[in-house]
Amino acid sequence: MENKEKDLWDKMAIILHPLNGLLTALAVGLLGYYTTTILRQNETRQTNERIYTELMSSREQAESGLRKDMFLSIIQTFFRPESAGLEAKMLNLEMLAYNFHESLNLKPLFGHMDRQITASTDPEKTGYVNRLNQVAREISTRQLVLLEQVGKKFGRTVDFDKFRASRGGLELEPEKLTLDNTEREFMLSVLEVNLQRRELTLELGVRTLRESSQPQRRSFHLGYYDFPMIDNTRLSRDQRAAVVLNQLDEGGADLTLVYFPGSYASLKEKVSYDEVVERLRVLSEGQ
Repeated sequence: MENKEKDLWDKMAIILHPLNGLLTALAVGLLGYYTTTILRQNETRQTNERIYTELMSSREQAESGLRKDMFLSIIQTFFRPESAGLEAKMLNLEMLAYNFHESLNLKPLFGHMDRQITASTDPEKTGYVNRLNQVAREISTRQLVLLEQVGKKFGRTVDFDKFRASRGGLELEPEKLTLDNTEREFMLSVLEVNLQRRELTLELGVRTLRESSQPQRRSFHLGYYDFPMIDNTRLSRDQRAAVVLNQLDEGGADLTLVYFPGSYASLKEKVSYDEVVERLRVLSEGQ
């Protein structure tokens, strides 16, 4: 009986032995194919990433060169007062504002253009003033839309009749906003109205709840040429607050306050040493 069983196992061993070699060769072949495929895919992905990076780098360099040439060409127009009329200067200002408003403080240039239009004898000067203010409002709106997506906002309406009836300024209703777990109370007061210059004088008070009972206060002039990414108030924890003049007429004004992270302030803004220390402290607390 044992001899029969041995014969059976011997026969099975004889039959399966060649299969073992075949299966081993097949496994090695499949492993080699799989490894080669993975290596080829990785090489292809790395090549594509390198090509994409080089293309994006070349594109950015070309765009930077084009923007530099555009900027120099446009800005030189304003240093040659007699070389262009109001239409040409207005067109150049529009190109400059729409392409560089996030990185340049354009308020002095808008003010300069406003004074040139006012001093001009051009019969179309009223149209140029309206056009200039329209460009400024569009730039403010563009920046405001971006900041609203990453921050918080609220609006207030100023009634000039109530302002004239008040003494010492008109206090608007305060508002509480929370951003990145920091709750602050914002208080706006209208101190002066200048319709001729299309400008308000405001006082902004900011109180950080659960930290301080005394608000941080700042007075400033606000007009159409004050853009939120540039003209803003620094707050603790690398945050900013800015007020935007949406509309101004003889009856009143429409304002928007936006509360946003400091990382979205203008590119010209430099981070202070205190803000760096504060960031490191917040990061260490979060770990």
